[in-house]
Amino acid sequence: MIISKTPYRISFFGGGTDYPVWYEAYGGEVLSTTIDKYCYITCRNLSPFYKGKFRVIYSRVEDCATIEDIKHPVVNAVLKYMNSSDRMEIQHTGDLPARSGLGSSSAFTVGLLCALSDPTWPDYQLASEATHIEQDILREVVGSQDQVAVAYGGFNHILFDDVGFIVSPISQDRLDELNSYLMLVHTGVTRIAADVASSYVESFNGRERMMKELINQVQQGRDILEGSGDIKEFGKLLQDAWAHKCNWSDKVTNSEIEDICTIAQKEGAIGCKLLGAGGGGFMLIFAPPEKQANIREKLSSLIHVPFNFSFEGSKIIYHG
Repeated sequence: MIISKTPYRISFFGGGTDYPVWYEAYGGEVLSTTIDKYCYITCRNLSPFYKGKFRVIYSRVEDCATIEDIKHPVVNAVLKYMNSSDRMEIQHTGDLPARSGLGSSSAFTVGLLCALSDPTWPDYQLASEATHIEQDILREVVGSQDQVAVAYGGFNHILFDDVGFIVSPISQDRLDELNSYLMLVHTGVTRIAADVASSYVESFNGRERMMKELINQVQQGRDILEGSGDIKEFGKLLQDAWAHKCNWSDKVTNSEIEDICTIAQKEGAIGCKLLGAGGGGFMLIFAPPEKQANIREKLSSLIHVPFNFSFEGSKIIYHG
């Protein structure tokens, strides 16, 4: 049995510039962190009491005679990519729900690759192979930051260009302070990220000025964290980033989401933004610690998820 553990991620700034259609021409940058909430993938030999060759357990159970019969697209693609032939049971569990804006899809892909690959694969290869599977084999409309973030782990500045990516860890001096200002709440709205992203990705090349502003926000965010200015400026920048993103497409936000932002801001929040492609999932709220109890009370109908930053990427936690 092999069990992999892969963190989910929070993206602060630069999301959108990590799509190949943009960064292969102009370069991209993101500022993101992994958190202490995880995706677990268990792989083991399939018991002979099952008639099929593959058993896949997630929100449903699949018993399949061949890889081609597996309906889960990532499991199907990864098993083919890894030339897997052994009888196998694959089970997924996660601390947080899918389709939530925390990179859960890429955490699944990276976690499955981590479990099935050679343990000597470096983080760079794990991230690159996961990106290849999602973008080139499955043809999903996804960026490249999630695969890198969850493979490496930590709070990072990630650069993308037409030849690859570079991961630069952010100084940890102010990260505890930043963590104390952040709240994570689930909006109760689910969505398929690729559907939302498809509404704006193809228009990136006509929005050079806007995209360059996103990269500027990455630099500003890094400067705040590695400088000595007021940490509240990070929250203001977060709100600016959300305002920019809302202009991308009418699928990014809706009245329910805007109501949540309004309530949080009335109670003292400085910045709010949906995580991931938009449209639903988790919202990140930046608020002074002394204001957070009131915000939780006013948003009591939503699930609040306390979290800390995590500094380990995808790894094997059991092999036996």
